[in-house]
Amino acid sequence: MKRKKGNADRLTAGAWWSRNRWSCVILAAALVLFIAVRMAAVTFEQPQPRGDEYAEYETGVVTDILSDNTEADTVADGGYRGEQLLLAQGRSGQYEGETMQVYNYVGPLYGQPLKVGQRAVLLISTYSDGSHTATVYEYDRAVGLAVTVGLFLLATVLVGGKVGAKSLVALAVTLVCLFWILIPLLMKGASTLLTVFLTCAYITVVTMVILGGVCRKTVCAALGTVAGTALALLFGLLSQSLLRIDGLRLTDVEPLLQLRQTGTPLGLRGLLVAGVVISALGAVMDVAMSISSALTVHTVAPDRDGRALFRSGMNIGRDMVGTMTNTLILAFLGSGLSFIIYLYSLGLDPRQLISSPYMATEVISGIASSIGVILAVPLTALITSFILVKDKKPKAPCGSKPEDKKLPKE
Repeated sequence: MKRKKGNADRLTAGAWWSRNRWSCVILAAALVLFIAVRMAAVTFEQPQPRGDEYAEYETGVVTDILSDNTEADTVADGGYRGEQLLLAQGRSGQYEGETMQVYNYVGPLYGQPLKVGQRAVLLISTYSDGSHTATVYEYDRAVGLAVTVGLFLLATVLVGGKVGAKSLVALAVTLVCLFWILIPLLMKGASTLLTVFLTCAYITVVTMVILGGVCRKTVCAALGTVAGTALALLFGLLSQSLLRIDGLRLTDVEPLLQLRQTGTPLGLRGLLVAGVVISALGAVMDVAMSISSALTVHTVAPDRDGRALFRSGMNIGRDMVGTMTNTLILAFLGSGLSFIIYLYSLGLDPRQLISSPYMATEVISGIASSIGVILAVPLTALITSFILVKDKKPKAPCGSKPEDKKLPKE
């Protein structure tokens, strides 16, 4: 019996390797490429010695309230104004365990009144004579963020199961690529649009392999995603040229301009279209995967020709275009809702509003992203129908398991 169990294990391992060997090869190659690019992107610098006077951000907990004159301001929609003098015990850093007086300055746009037992992030300034003072920087949101992220992870795994867990791995890869590869490369002066596009293509390939392995469905979805993202980039460049605007007119680019003026070779003009490409990537991947997955019906109906498959893909895509376009447009409008309300309150002349940089950047962001989603539909349908018709041999759908083989009798 033990021998039979060993044979079964070997057959199972062999079947798994046969089904996933290309996925393992591609992911291994992607890991090697990631390490190589990361080594080229990161700048290794010796840490600067700390001077006699410095500031640190550490956590602390409020132990007592010595004075409190904060009060709600009805004009500021119930926001608080005033200041508190607190006793807070350090919970991290060199002053851990020490109780110190801490000022908490509160306004409608910053800070909030604290209660005994609440945690806060303290800005502790140490001076050359060894003395130190502390003020409240902000309420400590680490626990709240951890709970929020934990609930998201739990819901994803409970609802999505194994696929949900894979999607979390793919999400982690995306975030790592953006923060460990893309941003360091841009800070070193790499071409903004080329770097963003190649990073998005890398994320697309790795995500598709993680979610569905290497098969016709994921290959078609990856090709459709890259093509749709490329068209979003090109349409963004076209719109940018027609409207005579670029990344230098973004509302939050001023700190980056100051950073460039101090010697950081960051390309700013391409940031507008780069943001379009990144924001469109998720929606384009969703559309491409849905169409290519649906068209794998060819595996059970191999007599369907390319035109029939293409029409099926277009019918599926048309149902998705409306909702996806609304999703992207509303996402951009929602992110700038407070500024939109402010513009509305000014009662601007229509000509003034239409020619404003904000209107131009929002139009490019929303419409160029939607164009990527819209054009991904025919591109993915065309690519998928071409590949499926060319490969006439029926195959099992992606992710299906081969039938277990019977073990030979002893």
